[in-house]
Amino acid sequence: MPSFVTPKMIQNYEQDGVVLIKGLFMNHIEVLRRGIDRNMQAPGPFGAENLKEGEAGRFFDDYCNWDRIDEFREVIHTSDAALVAAQLMQSKTVQLFHDHVLVKEPGTSKSTPWHSDSPYYFIKGHQNVSFWVPLDPVREASLRLVAGSHKWPKQVLPTRWLTEESFYPNPEDYMAVPDPDQEGMRVLEFKMEPGDAVAFHYRCLHGARGNHSASRRRAFSLRLLGDDARFTKRPGRTSPPFEGHGMQEGDLLRNDWFPILLDNAAN
Repeated sequence: MPSFVTPKMIQNYEQDGVVLIKGLFMNHIEVLRRGIDRNMQAPGPFGAENLKEGEAGRFFDDYCNWDRIDEFREVIHTSDAALVAAQLMQSKTVQLFHDHVLVKEPGTSKSTPWHSDSPYYFIKGHQNVSFWVPLDPVREASLRLVAGSHKWPKQVLPTRWLTEESFYPNPEDYMAVPDPDQEGMRVLEFKMEPGDAVAFHYRCLHGARGNHSASRRRAFSLRLLGDDARFTKRPGRTSPPFEGHGMQEGDLLRNDWFPILLDNAAN
C-alpha cells in the first residue's frame, strides 16, 4: 500500500466519496505549472473561458490534453496517482479517462457551480476517482464537496455552466441541483498546499468559491477508472465527447484512447 494511503482513508472514500491526500503530487508541482502554462498559451479544442461579459477576472478551463502536453503525460505516468487510485477504488486496474485544468486568476469572483461529473460522462460503474490538485496555496477558493452524495439514488442534473441550461433534453430524469449550504448538507472543504490532492468520486456533488485572493488558483485534475468501468450511452453529446470512439453499451473502454496505467489483474 502506498504510504499516502491508510485503511481509514479507504474507508472514508467509500463512505464520503471524498478524501484529502497530503503531498501526493508534491514532487511534480513545477512540471504541472509548466504544463498549465503551455495549455493556457495554446488551448485545445475544448478550452473555455467561463465568465459572462462584465464579470471580473478570468476563469479558464481545458481538458483532454495529456497526449499533446508532455508535462501532463510525464506526471500521469511517473507520479503515485495510479497506485493511490487503485487503493481508493479497491481496483486491480487503473485506466486513464482524462486530464482537466482549471485556473481562476486573482479577483475572479465567479464560483464553480455545484455539479457532479458522472452525468456528463459516458461511464458507468462504481470504481472511479478524480484527483483535484492545486498548484498554489488554497484557502478560500478550494474545492467544496458534499459528503456521501456519491450514494444518492438519483444523479444531479448536469447543466451548462454559463447558461445554466440542462445539458441533456430530459431534465426530469435527474434531481434538481441542490443548494448544500441552504439545505444543511455536510460540506467538506480543505485548506491545501501545492501538490496536495482531494480525491473524490465522479458522482460526488462539488463546486468551488471564487478567487478573491491576490494570488492565482491553478488546479490540475486527473480522472481515473477502475475494474468495473464500462461505456454507457447518454441522451446527448457527452463532455468530453470523444467522438468517433465506436464503443457500444457495456463495452470496456478502448485502451488505445484510454491507456491502462496499472494492471494487477494477474496477481
